[in-house]
Amino acid sequence: MAGTLYRWLDDRLRLTPLEHTLLDESIPGGASWIYVFGSATLFLFCLQATTGMFLALYYVPSPDAAYDTVQFIQQEVPFGWFVRGLHHWGASAVMVAVGLHLLQVYLYGAYKRPRELMWMVGVGLLLLMMGFGFTGYLLPWDQNAYWATQVGTNMVASVPGVGDFLVRVLRGGDTLGALTLSRFFAVHTLFLPALMVCGIVAHLFILRRVGPAGPWSVDQARQRSEPFYPRQVSMDAMVMLGVFVLVAGLAWTVEFPLADRADPADHTFTPVPEWYFLFFYQFLKYMSGPLEPLATWVLPGLFILGLMLWPFLDRNPERQPSSRPVALASGAVFLALIFTLLGISLRERYALPTLDPSVARGKALFARQHCMACHRIHGDGGKVGPDLSYVADQRPDRQWHLRHFRDPSSVSPGSIMPAFPLAEKDLNDLTSYLLSLKSGTPTSPGTRAAGRHAHPQEDNA
Repeated sequence: MAGTLYRWLDDRLRLTPLEHTLLDESIPGGASWIYVFGSATLFLFCLQATTGMFLALYYVPSPDAAYDTVQFIQQEVPFGWFVRGLHHWGASAVMVAVGLHLLQVYLYGAYKRPRELMWMVGVGLLLLMMGFGFTGYLLPWDQNAYWATQVGTNMVASVPGVGDFLVRVLRGGDTLGALTLSRFFAVHTLFLPALMVCGIVAHLFILRRVGPAGPWSVDQARQRSEPFYPRQVSMDAMVMLGVFVLVAGLAWTVEFPLADRADPADHTFTPVPEWYFLFFYQFLKYMSGPLEPLATWVLPGLFILGLMLWPFLDRNPERQPSSRPVALASGAVFLALIFTLLGISLRERYALPTLDPSVARGKALFARQHCMACHRIHGDGGKVGPDLSYVADQRPDRQWHLRHFRDPSSVSPGSIMPAFPLAEKDLNDLTSYLLSLKSGTPTSPGTRAAGRHAHPQEDNA
């Protein structure tokens, strides 16, 4: 039946020449597992596009609805949490795959003549992937997404002459808000996919015209060759299946929770970008002050330009690694720098004490309600009300605090503290924060000053 259908279609669409073009291409040196990274990257991009389309069925790109629709996908849509998990972990997997593909091409010298254009298109595809990561990070509209994007767009302002204009273009105005979110959504789902498809088509077209580079040894490449099908196709398919199982396993077992809803007034929040931006995030810490423009656009711009033009800068015609010591040493130094910065950033991130989410929300609520105007914590704040530095040692009863917030005079007769008309969840979060204030709990100066940084007017209260 399948053979009959194929013959019917072939008689009308002439599929046989296309089949030969796609499957019978000769691979110098034969099939190899080292060539699977390009196919894995293409597969992961298709997975991202597919899961993204399903997520877009429910997502609404507005500050009022974005966070709620992501929560709806996560909690109410059947298997919505799984599709979102596939999209999240697929984003990390595609960055790993494209990095390994780029590394393999660099190591094998496959960017040399006549494949310079293929390398340049590949670098462009890498930049588009980074663009996907940057624009997609804002879409959940939680605290981490909002403030990480705020940091990212602010960096663009350091570009001389056009910095302010570029920031307004990115944000759709002077501030990060509704126009920014809709603009990022359009770029993430329309502009970047269109550019990516064009880039992939160009990359594959050039590959078919110039052919695979094969192994770096010319003698090995001349000794044997074999068509793309069946061995290389089988290897690629096995890797694609393995990658999907890995991503699906992570999506099934490791939840990717949202932070709190984006709050532009909460300047105490410290954002953390995705892991593939962490090395740059760490680099910026060492380049503050007058060196900041060097880190935000000078060095990145020179690096991208150098990477794009690398086939013309590396004039050595040899592809053998032993014959390219300068190129390999440059690549090794770059990788060592990237992984060192990434390691330092991860170490600092996980060395920080982590708060229970309820405690973190209660702490932010404590600052928003201007509680520091009346209460003192570790030397900071007013003296109208009791010192709360170790309130949990004195009052460890959660129910007492909840009753106190609802009606202070019911548990403290004569109290001048007003009742708090807060939702039950907010009352529990605020209570969780107070119960964390006890002796033996480390509190850094930065934590003590968080309320003042979020509400500087309280210093004058």
